[in-house]
Formats: sequence, structure tokens, C-alpha cells
Amino acid sequence: MTSPPPPRATPLHFAALLGGNAALALGPWFVRVADTGPVSAAFWRLTLALPAIGLLALANRQRLTGLPWRAIAFVMGGGLFFAADLASWHIGIERTRLGNATLFGNAGSVLLMGFGLIGMRRRPRAGEWAGTAAALAGAAILLGRSLEIGARTLAGDLFCLLAGLLYTFYILALQRARDSLGNWTLLAYASLAGLPLLLGVAMLRHEPFWPHAWWVVIGLALSSQVIGQGLLVYALKHFTPLVVGLTLLTQPVVSVIVGWLAFGETLLPLDVLGMALVGTALVLARIGDAPAARGTRAALSTPE
Repeated sequence: MTSPPPPRATPLHFAALLGGNAALALGPWFVRVADTGPVSAAFWRLTLALPAIGLLALANRQRLTGLPWRAIAFVMGGGLFFAADLASWHIGIERTRLGNATLFGNAGSVLLMGFGLIGMRRRPRAGEWAGTAAALAGAAILLGRSLEIGARTLAGDLFCLLAGLLYTFYILALQRARDSLGNWTLLAYASLAGLPLLLGVAMLRHEPFWPHAWWVVIGLALSSQVIGQGLLVYALKHFTPLVVGLTLLTQPVVSVIVGWLAFGETLLPLDVLGMALVGTALVLARIGDAPAARGTRAALSTPE
């Protein structure tokens, strides 16, 4: 049985799709320029966004109280993975190039494809094998190029890859709750659960905690948790996974441009090849998304 086609998209929906990806891609720049530590920035990102997320849940008639305790337990557990994902990704952002950070932070899409195949107990199709091969080849090229630059840059890539893995477990934990809770309710409770972990990690790392330039962390919260997510939730149901996957690639493009303009980060042809291979893998992974999971994954995409 084939899934029904998505509702008809308008130019406004497509603009929202592109705008949401662009807003999310600005997140790493805010992390870089924040005068707090990277994990502290993640704490403020969630804290400052929570009121807006709660209002969006209510505006979309999604309950915040009187919810099934079992669903809340899964969401709160997933929130711990969410916080660990953000902590790892934000640390990685400060140590590697913005384009690498965005690509590796979205690696969860490829990993989720693998978990989906395990759950369906079938072998990968040709396109899925191609996606896995492209991801591995592209990652190897980018990691090798980072090692040429220095050990710190390689460590940043590895932190961002770890973030992609943690994000995968976050989404898997939330799958059991998405049928009884709305997307904004899920994000609100997951964010709330992750705050103590982020605060504890920031304190253990002795990071600068209180921002002086509040506009930076407010911008991070709005771009990564409110505007980006809001535009994607509005637009995603109108597009096929292929279109969603292709527009996902605007995130590393924006990050590369920002990295070049703001921090003088440049790319060699080999870097472009590695990014193209990883980007191809992300598109193939999105094509393989199950329709039921597509909205939840996109609505909760962090890093990112």
C-alpha cells in the first residue's frame, strides 16, 4: 500500500522549508560567538526557547498537562540523549569547521535509516547501500582533512559525529511517545529534561556560564529552537522526503558561507568532495524515511 501524496505545496511552504533550514544553519555561528562556554550556550538555548515552545504547543492545541505517564517517561529519557547530543555538538562546533559540524551533526539521518532496516528485518536496497557507502567515504575524507589541519579539528569532527549518534537514540526514545503527544509537547518535555544535565556538564567543565551579550544566546534559542523548528513544522508535511533531503543540504552550504565570511574557513576540492558524499548520503537517508516518522524527525531535528 502506497502512502498518500503530501498536501499541495505553495511557494510560501517552500520558502518556509528553506528558511527553516537556513535558521538552523546559523546555530553554529551563534555558538562560536557566544561569550559563554559551548555547553552553557546549549543550556541557554533550551531555557530561553522553552516559553515560546510552550506557547506554540498551546497554539496548536497540544496538551502540556494530564499526559500519559509512560509517554512522559520515554520523552524525559530521550531528553537526556537530547542534552548529551547538544553538549557534544556544541563542543565540536568550537573545534572544527562549521560545514563539518553541520554535516556530522545531521549524521543521525543515516543512522536512523540503519536502525529502521534492523527493525524491518530486511537487507538494504541498492540506494541504501549507496547511501551508507557515500557516508563512510565522505566521512573518511573529511576526517582525514581535519587530521591534516590538526588534532583539535579532528576531535571536533568526532564530537559532532558523537552528537549524531546521540541524536539517533533521542529520536528512537521518542518514537513510542509521538502517537500520544504533539511535536511541540515532545520538544518542550525533552528540553525540560535535558536542562539539569547541561547545567551539570557546564559546571563540571568550569565554563563561563552567565552571558554578557544576551543577544547571542537569545538569537541561538530563536534560530535553533523556535524559528527553524517552527518553519519546518509548518512546511514539512507538504513535501516528499526527496525534497526534504535536498533542502537539508542548504544547512551545510549556509554554514560553509558563514564560516568563510566570519572565520576565514576555506575549503579545498577534496573537502567539497567529502561534503558532497556525506550530503548524498543524507538525501538517500531522507528518501528512505517512513512517512509516519518523517514529521516527528524533522520537527525535532536539532542540531541541529
